[in-house]
Amino acid sequence: MFDYGYFSFDSKEALLQKAAEYWNPGKVSFWQEAGTPMVIDRREGYFLYDMSGKRLIDLHLNGGTYNFGHRHPELVEVLKSGLDYFDMGNHWFPSVARAAFAEKLVKTAPHMKYAIFGAGGAEAVEIAIKTARYATKRKRIVSIIKGYHGHSGLAVATGDERFTKIFLADRPEEFAQVPFNDVDALERELKKGDVAAFIIETIPATYGFPMPHDGYLKACQDLCHAYGAKFISDEVQTGLMRTGVMWGWQGYGLTPDIFVCGKGLGGGLYPISACLVTEECGQWQVEDGAAHISTAGGSELGCLMGHHVIEMLQRPEVISNIDFVANFFAQSLAEMMARHSDIFVGVRQRGVVLGLEFDHPEGAVAVSRALYENGVWAIFSSLDKRVLQFKPGVLKDVELCQEIVDRFDASMPRARQLLKTMKRAA
Repeated sequence: MFDYGYFSFDSKEALLQKAAEYWNPGKVSFWQEAGTPMVIDRREGYFLYDMSGKRLIDLHLNGGTYNFGHRHPELVEVLKSGLDYFDMGNHWFPSVARAAFAEKLVKTAPHMKYAIFGAGGAEAVEIAIKTARYATKRKRIVSIIKGYHGHSGLAVATGDERFTKIFLADRPEEFAQVPFNDVDALERELKKGDVAAFIIETIPATYGFPMPHDGYLKACQDLCHAYGAKFISDEVQTGLMRTGVMWGWQGYGLTPDIFVCGKGLGGGLYPISACLVTEECGQWQVEDGAAHISTAGGSELGCLMGHHVIEMLQRPEVISNIDFVANFFAQSLAEMMARHSDIFVGVRQRGVVLGLEFDHPEGAVAVSRALYENGVWAIFSSLDKRVLQFKPGVLKDVELCQEIVDRFDASMPRARQLLKTMKRAA
């Protein structure tokens, strides 16, 4: 019996049956068929515990949501103490929590003027697109092929056809896509003179973290400005020190007109996202501050959490630890790739953002399962299943980093076995 006080289940199998019946049958069956039927039960630090009792080191972090690990004690205490005074608040009125957090965020990117809050990354992207359209009086939005910016109406139209076709949102005329790392293709679209903005993740996550070529992002930004379009950086997965600086665009010498952040902004405890805009782009807030409203966007409890998250990330000891973790895995994975070069063929890395390449069209699917069986949870990239998303947290210590490497090494024979089965099936 699994008794959670508010609800109980006789077994993990009973929970899976109810999840399939009342929640999402597709997801339940997908993970069962993949051999990774995880149901997260207890969670603490960088560890997840399945309902079966199996312990897993979390290298997925839900896209960086758990940058500090799960239920970080300091953040839990901030949330608990915040409940003594705050609740969600009222989106119509000035708020001490929103004003303080907005100032904290803007000061991390001094060329920005306003922080506009949402409840999740997709909502922040919606705000960014609407802001660019307001500022340019144009409608068309350009993104990259295999890009991803969330699942809501405007946001999903910028993404891959896997997420658009099923909802009849594929390629409406006001959206276009160009190949990643292709400056000329972007310029051809911008030359048409009707583009409001180009939106891009600093390092495209769902595409498997392919790295931008030297000068690519700066060239894209400069082209946008030359043709009167806005440059939007999506920092939902690459922000919050995950590339070694607060915002990934800072490491590439950029000054985006608009950027969005989310996921880890709420410390994994309270959902909040933000869209930061320049003074020019944010003039709609002067003209009509209620042109965009969000009941849950900028919840005062979320602002409290976000304010503390930024403060923690700016601590010298945290910045130093991020450098340590990044360097540890750069060296360890290079050595591991040399030992397993028959299947492990590449590492994409910037800070603690890593994508590991395997020599099979679905190689990372096999490796993800092998790691799961050996006590590590890392997910494959949805749009390039050769690549395993490898996402260490910013507070991991040397012992845990070494345990990850040891478990990874121990998983390789099982990964080879699964890959052979996949090749025979193909």
